Amino acid sequence: MLRLDYGRAPALAIPVVAALVLTACETVEEEPEIGIQVAPAEYRDLRVTAEATGELEPVLRVEVKSKASGEILDLFVDSGDEVEPGTILARVDPRDVQNSHDQAVADLDVAEARIGIARAQLTRSEELLESEVITAQEYEQTQLEYANAQAALVRAQTNLELATLRLNDVTIRAPMAGVILEKLVEYGQVIQSATQNVSGGNALFTMANLDNMRVRTLVDETDVGQLMAGLVATVQVEAFPDRTFQGEIEKIEPQAVVEQNVTMFPVIVLLNNEAGLLKPGMNAEVEVLVNERRGALTVPNNAVVQPQELAPAAEVLGLDPQTVSIDRSAWGDLMAQAAARSGAASGGTMAAEPGGGARGGTGMAGSDMARIRAEMESGEISADSARALFAAMRERRAGGQEQGGDAGRQGGVRTEGQRSAGADPGAPESADGQQAPNGEDAAAGGRPGGGRAFPGGQGGGRAGGGRGFGGLMAAMGGSSGDPAFRPAVAFVVDAAGNVEPRPVVMGVSDWDYAEILAGLEEGEQLALIGAAQLQARQQDRINQMRGRFRPF
Repeated sequence: MLRLDYGRAPALAIPVVAALVLTACETVEEEPEIGIQVAPAEYRDLRVTAEATGELEPVLRVEVKSKASGEILDLFVDSGDEVEPGTILARVDPRDVQNSHDQAVADLDVAEARIGIARAQLTRSEELLESEVITAQEYEQTQLEYANAQAALVRAQTNLELATLRLNDVTIRAPMAGVILEKLVEYGQVIQSATQNVSGGNALFTMANLDNMRVRTLVDETDVGQLMAGLVATVQVEAFPDRTFQGEIEKIEPQAVVEQNVTMFPVIVLLNNEAGLLKPGMNAEVEVLVNERRGALTVPNNAVVQPQELAPAAEVLGLDPQTVSIDRSAWGDLMAQAAARSGAASGGTMAAEPGGGARGGTGMAGSDMARIRAEMESGEISADSARALFAAMRERRAGGQEQGGDAGRQGGVRTEGQRSAGADPGAPESADGQQAPNGEDAAAGGRPGGGRAFPGGQGGGRAGGGRGFGGLMAAMGGSSGDPAFRPAVAFVVDAAGNVEPRPVVMGVSDWDYAEILAGLEEGEQLALIGAAQLQARQQDRINQMRGRFRPF
């Protein structure tokens, strides 16, 4: 017989339950390891495009109206018919205008007879006045009757011309060559004149010339800055999914359109439709090639972040943001490397001095120095970084003055063509097909650049070159204002799994990949950062800062 001792059971169970509770607590307190996804830096072709959707419409669209009022007696065309200028489209009941025309003809006959009689009377009155048979007053009365007869003749001729025009208006003709898009009236319908009615009369047909079509699209304001008139556009329609149509941007309208709190600009794309395949109202997808790279070193977009996103990105990857830092002054050298690889023009802008020498365009304006001090005081850059920037500024100014003296001793300022002519034959070519200087010359004066376009830009910007503030801003980790050379941070993962932030220079980017101009090598593994997680970390930091300013 089994016997349970209830008195001792609780004493034995307590240690076991306590052990289970402690084990559970330890399990809860353990933080799970953060899994990091990685992707390599690799070479690929990169296409930067702006995409939009719109609707096809004819360039020239006309509403055909009648100048005559009355009943529609005949319709000679239907929707879809192609017509030539002057083709008869319809005819309105002509009885009213025909009667007016006949009356105008009769009035003209009367006026011509009256002018003949008045002329004969005037001749006789002149003879009688010479013979002193009639008085001067009677002669003047005859002259007045002749003038009235002349006025009546002119009035009758004018009325006949108007009546003839109205008689012709009952026959509606095509004003141009095109296709009838819509027939808006039917046989027997009474219409009103477009010229004699306040409402503008009835529209009989809608026609258009379909040889040239256009697509009216709305492009986001973030992309419209990369577009300009004349750029080639590729258009696809659902009716021909396996075929593309080539067009070009005709214009970008200046007035923005706001839809659902999104600012967009109308962009008109012109298409040649001599084949007649495109029809008004078709939905079209427009793709404009903004930039293209062949064999560019690229990384996924979520593998790089902006410099100001360094701390939240480190938190997403499980790193301590207090211990993660980068040398912001490294971007200065990286910008020079990026310009050298891109084949940028070298040397900075050279300005002629009155004494016949030249001054290097790598100097630093007083406003730029004040800006660096202000950013140092606000905490955006450290004091060490500011001192390094000032030292670099002095070196650039000294180097520019030395180059200017050399150029002056040689009898003038070197032109850009002369610099290109003296370049290394093995140097890469710039975007305009001319040979660019080698990397050493491209980095002359400490800053790349010049005024020439290079593959990294849209429209020929310069990466901190010339006399601008961009190079120093890049050295501080800020934007240089040039979309082709953008400072960024990538988290490199080594073979042991260690994650290290590294400053890089980005070029162009599309929806998926970003071009890396300097700072990375092919095959290096980069940690991928989730956009939603990064945004959440940023919002948390913003909330913490707000809480510090408003503790209650």
